[in-house]
Amino acid sequence: MKAIGFYKPLPIGDIDSLVDIELPDPVAEDFDLLVEVKAVSVNPVDVKVRASATPPEGQARILGWDAAGIVRSVGAKVTRFKPGDRVWYAGDLTRPGTNAQLQLVDERIVGHMPASLDFAQAAALPLTAITAWELLFDRLKVQHVDPTHESTLLIIGAAGGVGSILVQLARQLTGLTVIGTASREETREWVSSLGAHHVIDHGKPWAEQLQAQGITQVSHVIGLNHTDSYLGQIAEVLEPEGQLALIDDPAVMDIRSFKAKSISVHWELMFTRSMFATRTMDRQHDLLNRVASLIDRGVLRTTVSQHIEGINAENLRKAHALIEHGSARGKIVLEGF
Repeated sequence: MKAIGFYKPLPIGDIDSLVDIELPDPVAEDFDLLVEVKAVSVNPVDVKVRASATPPEGQARILGWDAAGIVRSVGAKVTRFKPGDRVWYAGDLTRPGTNAQLQLVDERIVGHMPASLDFAQAAALPLTAITAWELLFDRLKVQHVDPTHESTLLIIGAAGGVGSILVQLARQLTGLTVIGTASREETREWVSSLGAHHVIDHGKPWAEQLQAQGITQVSHVIGLNHTDSYLGQIAEVLEPEGQLALIDDPAVMDIRSFKAKSISVHWELMFTRSMFATRTMDRQHDLLNRVASLIDRGVLRTTVSQHIEGINAENLRKAHALIEHGSARGKIVLEGF
């Protein structure tokens, strides 16, 4: 089968940073589905792993943690799917990724693809939808917010991949007032179009921008990038006993300023369940099916912003470069081997 991988971490401008390779076809066992990958999208995790991980000598690391495709065969313990099913998933950080014609993935973290989307539109969503859902309902547990209390969610970096689905989920499925941050006119319009009640510029003081909207404090903050750069402002605008959840990786995060307000901090990594085979692992199967239903009902929409024909090393290098540059809005999708 065709695949795209890397043998050592290199700058994305190097032609060997991602290369086309040939690998044996994998075989499904136990809970695995063998999926023929039709479309993939690119996430910041792809860039981080490519730039930092060193595969074993002589072996290629296959990246990719978003895909839509067709089940070709199933392992002996599979009960949820059959050959021919159209599926979508983000996969497992500890296994070979989606940048291959064929991939093995555990059925417990796979969902049935939305009937109303094509493969490219579907491939944009699994990782970000799982991350956003777990942020809201597993980490912050916003479903338990007191409906008599006016609660407000501030999303830092709302125009990116996770932000683009997080804004929609928060607006459509919760009673929270949703505020997104974005610094360019293009991204501000994008966040507004996804359903944010308000959009502020994260490059300017937050408190006065919020006050201009009649908001003195927020109850929840989600940090999607550069969270450590905003700790002072987070402490300022969060109400006492407020909550912060984040997905990025600050080298150092001094949260002593949170103590006076008893602010709680929650980390989200959507790969935790698959990495540790947790007892809640199959919730990702369930939530992907629920998101698919919401899409088919017109409640949510895909977040594709750029569609590239051809899953190959050259096109993936282009996509990685866009992610590294920080210029991506929504999701970059590649389709077809």
